[in-house]
Amino acid sequence: MKAIVFEKTGDPSVMQYVDVPKPELRPGTALLKVHAAGINFADTFFIRGEYMIKPKLPDTPGMEAAGVVEAVAPDVTGLRPGMRVTSITLKTYAEYCLIKPSQAIPLPDFVSFEEGAAFPIQVLTAWHMLHTAHKTAPGQTVVVHSAAGGVGIVAVQIAKAAGARVIGTVSSDSKSGLAREYGADDVINYAASDFAAETMRLTGGRGADLILDAVGKPTFEAGLKCLAPFGHLILYGRAGGPPDPLNPFRLFEKSVKVSGFVLPVVYTMPEVMREGIEKSFQLMREGKLKLLVGKTFPLAQAAEALRFMQSRQSVGKLVLIP
Repeated sequence: MKAIVFEKTGDPSVMQYVDVPKPELRPGTALLKVHAAGINFADTFFIRGEYMIKPKLPDTPGMEAAGVVEAVAPDVTGLRPGMRVTSITLKTYAEYCLIKPSQAIPLPDFVSFEEGAAFPIQVLTAWHMLHTAHKTAPGQTVVVHSAAGGVGIVAVQIAKAAGARVIGTVSSDSKSGLAREYGADDVINYAASDFAAETMRLTGGRGADLILDAVGKPTFEAGLKCLAPFGHLILYGRAGGPPDPLNPFRLFEKSVKVSGFVLPVVYTMPEVMREGIEKSFQLMREGKLKLLVGKTFPLAQAAEALRFMQSRQSVGKLVLIP
């Protein structure tokens, strides 16, 4: 089969499109024929050797894939050949990958493979930040950074469905219209203006009840300044670099809190995970949540796809097609 492989850590140029053996079934696994693989910013950290999961060289990047189950190990229940599923797993930049039943999500008929590849990480990250890590309620104000990006564009819609007012931030004016199209009440270009000051102005001096921040260093300190009393900032990425160390006494000023979020923790709580899956699909059925696949690339162009994502020109979800 064809796959993307890297033999040394580095930038996207270390990846190669090569022939490798098809993965062999192991106990507790199923073989997935990949129809679409999701691209995530974490993939760039993985190939640099800076992610929480370290590569075992030579290795294949990729953390989510949608496709059709081709075979299952004898001890596997709940999955069968022919099922359409999506999954968070490893080594998905390939024509085939192995998945575990506990991480497989059956795809409803109304969800395409491309949308399926966009679902596990971006949708569930957004849903659980808004409804598990925080309890978003009508009347709250939510600031969503990178509101035209993969997680951001989903978070805008889920927050709106919960009755919140949403202020989206984007890195360029060209993305403002898209953020509004998907539900943002107000949009701020944080590269061109002081988003904290704008947030305070837009909220009449009160500030935001919740800020979702995957940018990190360029936005974190300003975010603390524009939280409302008892506000909450969730840091779930560092696309712009890790923030400076936080002095906890900064939190005393308005009794605010800062937390971190990574989706794998939710996988340790099956009932909580299931709720997020079911309620997210329900929002899609009701037309309240639409997944934007901004661009697809052939698997062979994985390096180009990652460079495009790093350029900050992309919107929505980027997907590889084997």
